[in-house]
Amino acid sequence: MVRLLFAALFSLSVGGVHADEPVSSSCPAFLDHELRKLHSRDNVNLCNMAAGKPMLVVNTASRCGYTGQFEGLEALHRKYQDRGLVVVGFASDDFRQEADTEAEAARVCYKNFGVTFTMIAPGPVTGSDANPVFQHVSGQSQPPRWNFFKYVLDRDGRVVEAFPSRVEPDDPTLVRAVESVL
Repeated sequence: MVRLLFAALFSLSVGGVHADEPVSSSCPAFLDHELRKLHSRDNVNLCNMAAGKPMLVVNTASRCGYTGQFEGLEALHRKYQDRGLVVVGFASDDFRQEADTEAEAARVCYKNFGVTFTMIAPGPVTGSDANPVFQHVSGQSQPPRWNFFKYVLDRDGRVVEAFPSRVEPDDPTLVRAVESVL
């Protein structure tokens, strides 16, 4: 690790890598935060599970007309997890359609739809209070306009493409975007 850090610093000092280019062994700052898992006391630092991996980031709600998309998101997770894809759902009540309790939201995700990908406890995904992940993706693309807005990120944390709520997880354009970052 020390050698890797020294090599990265040396490269920066001699112009081999520009300061604004990601160093592959580092974690992007937007992932380096402790986030509480849905209906749990456990936290997750996305650096530990997603640094250097492609991601599909989605804001979710358990009482929305698009809630059925959990099934398709889980199918994408299962299909591509062995190829490195990390799917992360962020429960949010920004659009007033989240369950009244985390227990109810967890029941919808885990029991009704069999979600096994990481779900983050409810929090803001829009505006100045948005969590760091959504501040990052919104800054590169656009903020979510509704629940189940989807962002495909490459291994360096760059937004490759964003998809509105109406685009289902099995839509060929979304699948192509996911496959392009694997």
